[in-house]
Amino acid sequence: MKLRPVSTVEALADALRTRVLSGDLAAGTSLPEQEISDTYGVARPTVREALAALVHEGLLRRERNRSAYVPEITTSDLADLMYVRGSLEELMAGALYGHRVPAAEAALTRLEALPPDEPWAEVVAEHMAFHQALIVAVASPRLERLYATLAAETRLGLVRLRKVYPKRAELVAEHRDLLAAIERGPAEAARRAVREHLEWRS
Repeated sequence: MKLRPVSTVEALADALRTRVLSGDLAAGTSLPEQEISDTYGVARPTVREALAALVHEGLLRRERNRSAYVPEITTSDLADLMYVRGSLEELMAGALYGHRVPAAEAALTRLEALPPDEPWAEVVAEHMAFHQALIVAVASPRLERLYATLAAETRLGLVRLRKVYPKRAELVAEHRDLLAAIERGPAEAARRAVREHLEWRS
């Protein structure tokens, strides 16, 4: 398998993405182009492209005459996010109950295998991969598209879980329980497991 070369823009975007999703850049943190250029030793056009990529992903926001910054996901935002996610994931549970989802199992295995000192961004990535695998398994393109619109806010919200789950084993166990409930069924039990899973812990 050939390795795809990574551009300086992609490398910088990846470095900043990791810092955002690991909580190293807190909500409200401003990212001035010159400061990023000096810190990483890259030209400002490179910085501009990398920031634009993260703004497009929804991990940063940019307003007129203002530097890009890390958006804040408030408690109200989280409550609304879980409200909408709940509807979509209950649809998923109702469609998948009684079936195995190997891709979701694989994501949990990878999550469990992450070294203790791995950046939290990697935990976020595998957490997202787990839920995405369940949505994809339904085989509904429209459900996938709707769920994808919540991805950026979900990832930013997951940054908070770093403090809620100091022991990763607990996070893994909760997701294994959810997956088991979906695989076991029946439909209402699977939907109830999703509702309980999405009750946000603060």
